[in-house]
Amino acid sequence: MQVVVIGAGVFGSWTARWLQRRGASVTLIEQYGPGNSLSSSGDESRVTRSAHGADDHYPLWQRRALEQWLELDPDLFVRTGVLWLARRDDGFESRSADALERIGIACDRLTIREMEERWPQLATDGLTWGLHEPDAGVLLARRAVAATASAFAEEGGVLRIGLARVEGTDVFVGDERLVADALVFAAGPWLPKVLGPVPGLQLSVPQQEIIYFATPPGDQRFDASGTPTWVEYDAAFYGLPSIEGRGFKVAPDWPGPMVDPDRQERRISDDRVDAARAYLRRRFPALADQPVAEGRVCQYELTPDTHFIIDHHPSLPDAWIVGGGSGHGFKHGPAVGEYLSALVLGSADAQELAPPDDRFALRHREPALGMRTSGAVPEVQPTSASASANSS
Repeated sequence: MQVVVIGAGVFGSWTARWLQRRGASVTLIEQYGPGNSLSSSGDESRVTRSAHGADDHYPLWQRRALEQWLELDPDLFVRTGVLWLARRDDGFESRSADALERIGIACDRLTIREMEERWPQLATDGLTWGLHEPDAGVLLARRAVAATASAFAEEGGVLRIGLARVEGTDVFVGDERLVADALVFAAGPWLPKVLGPVPGLQLSVPQQEIIYFATPPGDQRFDASGTPTWVEYDAAFYGLPSIEGRGFKVAPDWPGPMVDPDRQERRISDDRVDAARAYLRRRFPALADQPVAEGRVCQYELTPDTHFIIDHHPSLPDAWIVGGGSGHGFKHGPAVGEYLSALVLGSADAQELAPPDDRFALRHREPALGMRTSGAVPEVQPTSASASANSS
């Protein structure tokens, strides 16, 4: 069977690799190259964690996917643990803990005192407890996508650079009309541009900004050995310890302006830097006046309910759409590829991998709280001190 996959981000690369593993002849087409800085799969790092609220399916996929990342290259994973900073006793963290304990994934419910003893650099005002996932951590994202695409090519797949376009029921790369038994569109934030209007393809593409703050000279408290990856769901912030000396990563996690990923100016804004610095002043005060080491600007492709899209194209014959990573998709890439490849080829294990509902279908979706953070603009606002520090 001949299959063409368009888009070599994390979903496309793993789908191509799994299709090839299952016996298909696969061509993977990417407009900028695997692991490029314009993609949603770019940047240096992504969180991999099991907690997804009350949901059972995503934690099981995350664990399945992590096994495949480790099989690909164990050096792509940094086991930092992930600490969820809970403001309430009955919020996302509590629902996550109940789900993880029910399905047998390791987690610890930590008191404020336990968190302060383990991580004295963390200020705990306003928190009620913490959920710690000891086996979670960080994937080296850009490197991981490139490694997946390279493994696909080394195993006999064809990797091409090209820009795909759809004309009626035909798909072209340049002047070449693609001929295949099946097509997979895995173009991330470019899906609306490539496909045009598609019923049920509800994607918004907001700008997102990541700020890396330099850690104090000689201070290892904020490296991967000293601070876990952390998420404060209700504050709409998450972050990573300094890995490979890049700096302490802080993500103000509420949607920015809608962007065109081909035209977007990828420059961090003073507003997001100031908001991140204000958050550090409250939660990691020793870093609040540290300089910005670097910043990254990317984009999410958000579905209204933050569930992925994995479904037949409603009008293109033998075509599939995968996308809507919604800021929590990267970690699941291998499982997404395994599942979609089974659907495309009609493999019996598709049912085993499927969720218990229609969450991935092209359908109308009502807005819902995310699987990542609440997405609300936080109450932490820049102070004059933080604004001054940013401008110095």
